[in-house]
Amino acid sequence: MRRASDGTILRIRRFLSGRRPPAVPRTMLFSPSLPPETPLDERDGRYLRKAIAWSHAGRRRGNRPFGAVIVSADGQVLAEDYCNSTETGDVTGHAETNAVRKLAGRGFTREQLAEATIYSSAEPCVMCAGAIFWANIGRVVFGIDAERLRAFRGERGDQRDAELSCRDVFRASPHPIECIGPALLGEAGAAHDGAWKA
Repeated sequence: MRRASDGTILRIRRFLSGRRPPAVPRTMLFSPSLPPETPLDERDGRYLRKAIAWSHAGRRRGNRPFGAVIVSADGQVLAEDYCNSTETGDVTGHAETNAVRKLAGRGFTREQLAEATIYSSAEPCVMCAGAIFWANIGRVVFGIDAERLRAFRGERGDQRDAELSCRDVFRASPHPIECIGPALLGEAGAAHDGAWKA
């Protein structure tokens, strides 16, 4: 995976420091120094848009704008949720972990989940990637990637993430986890516009 140059990230961070711009420039979302946007088929696009819709729902409730949907191989929605960490005070209440928790006690086998896909409005963080691994979900499709998301988050310590890609976590897995993204960047990024503190 290509990483943005330190200069690109620094320019984005400098741009965001001081006053809060009305939006991250569209050119930043599609910068050639960042991972390229992945085209999706109709099914993946439909479910990723559903996860993005959940991110907007979470934001409307005062939470950080993240959503996730888990779908079986035959297209059945198994679980869906948004990030609720602000309203609950549970720092583990990320969209992906909330959706994974909803699978508990519902009788899904590890084999069924290995064929399932989790759609996430943004690249899963390290914690969420771990939850995906432990749930044995075999495929991940995500919207905005962590590098672009950092431009929205800025430099505030309470908004920064561990700078490790979910792909690094998935590569350490003894079972395969397919990872597709970033995708639908404009749509996925829209939920973050103005959502983070300056």
